Amino acid sequence: MFMHAASDASDRDRAINPGDLGRRITLRREQLGLSRTATATRAGMAEEYLAYLETSPTVVDIGPLLRLAVALETSADQLLGGGLDLPPGRAAAAARPRLEELAAAECWARLAPGGIGRVALTTPDGPIVLPVNFRVLDGAVLFRTGVDGPLAAAVGNRVAVEVDRVDEAMRTGWSILVVGEGSRLADRAAAELLRHQGGPDPWAGGDRELWVRVEPAAVTGRTVTTADDSTESAGTERSSR
Repeated sequence: MFMHAASDASDRDRAINPGDLGRRITLRREQLGLSRTATATRAGMAEEYLAYLETSPTVVDIGPLLRLAVALETSADQLLGGGLDLPPGRAAAAARPRLEELAAAECWARLAPGGIGRVALTTPDGPIVLPVNFRVLDGAVLFRTGVDGPLAAAVGNRVAVEVDRVDEAMRTGWSILVVGEGSRLADRAAAELLRHQGGPDPWAGGDRELWVRVEPAAVTGRTVTTADDSTESAGTERSSR
């Protein structure tokens, strides 16, 4: 037993190779809308040290790493890129999950920055679901693919674009579904302008010059949150008086 405890202490004190830690810290901080100053304050560390972690490949001790993970509402394993070869969502569900619908305006607000989604469509070989980099422009969803690729079948057909986000640490998340008909963006000038504006680049890389525009016929979304235990407990206590 004592040997095991000593081993645990050694594990906690050892330094950890961060790999792409800096980029993951920056990405998570931006996802939460936190400045570097606010993040450093949350984590109880100097802002200069946080800037160093974000910009310089380095080795970080487990103590600061754990404080930073708490500040960023995630885990040390996630910051270090652990579990990238495993599917997300393996954490247990919240004890009291709350499912709520998102209004269309809320859906578009979450989609507006662009990012990674999945396109689902039916082909002669059966249904397929493939990842894409997407952006929103003029009330439609755009992505790039190859003219001979499976997603080229989206042109002239009804498809679904699904985008979601899961926060395993907080056991919350959201999912948005855009359903509509795909069409080819034939305006070369518009396509070239989109390219100069930063994409989206095709998910699979390479020279994929087919721009697909999904004009939405329906947009729906849901969010999963957790009940506030302290609020519920207080309400229960008041009602029992």
